[in-house]
Amino acid sequence: MTGREDSKHQDEIIAGRHPVLEALKAGREIHKIWIAEGVQRALIQPIEAEARRRGIVIQTVDRRRLDQLAQGIAHQGVAAQAAAHRYAELDELLEAAEAKGEPPLLLLLDEIEDPHNLGSILRTAECAGAHGVVIPKRRSAGLTAAVYKASAGAAEFVPVARVTNLAQTIDRLKERGLWIAGADAGARDDVYRADLTLPLAIVIGSEGRGIGRLIRDKCDFLVKLPMFGRINSLNASVAAGVLLYEAVRQRNAALEAAGGSGLSPERDG
Repeated sequence: MTGREDSKHQDEIIAGRHPVLEALKAGREIHKIWIAEGVQRALIQPIEAEARRRGIVIQTVDRRRLDQLAQGIAHQGVAAQAAAHRYAELDELLEAAEAKGEPPLLLLLDEIEDPHNLGSILRTAECAGAHGVVIPKRRSAGLTAAVYKASAGAAEFVPVARVTNLAQTIDRLKERGLWIAGADAGARDDVYRADLTLPLAIVIGSEGRGIGRLIRDKCDFLVKLPMFGRINSLNASVAAGVLLYEAVRQRNAALEAAGGSGLSPERDG
């Protein structure tokens, strides 16, 4: 296979007005944009303007052809052929926090296989200012067109590291000074009693199985979200959002408290 052919093989499809526009704004390498015949031009004018500014080919196709190109993703009349997304290195996530002068705030996702869940989590992580998301290579959704669509373009802006072994990654993060908090329905303490101002990685498990036992055992502490209704669980992306924003709230309060951050707990061992 030639280099050119290999490059084509690695291309990805981005579908939907917002994901395509955000990919353009982020400077993603876009090879071609397809627009459905009859689409309202006012709705895609920002996409066309940015594509022309960057010299990207725009091709009008019939809607049936666009359905095929979008690979089943709701495309809203527009899709793009883009270079494959580059996953970040773990160190890049920590460097992003250091560059901002902030204690790291990461999400570690344990077997989140639903692309819509992953996309929603990325959207929340970006909005909350998390420094990155870590996913395993196996038993996890990757950065697919469905994930981009569900993230509303946030996948272009939040760094995502893809690792071979999540347990070993936790060990590396601990060596770098991070604390590992696991979201677990069986935890003794709820999240509002935990110190989330620490350099922190929050582990979110799948809705069906939760966090795996090995990963749970590696967590420094576990937290739960208090439940007051008849349903005793939340969607993984909703849980991630609550935990992230509680961390943001605590960190902002600590900054405003003029030195009232207190002491960090000691890690056993």
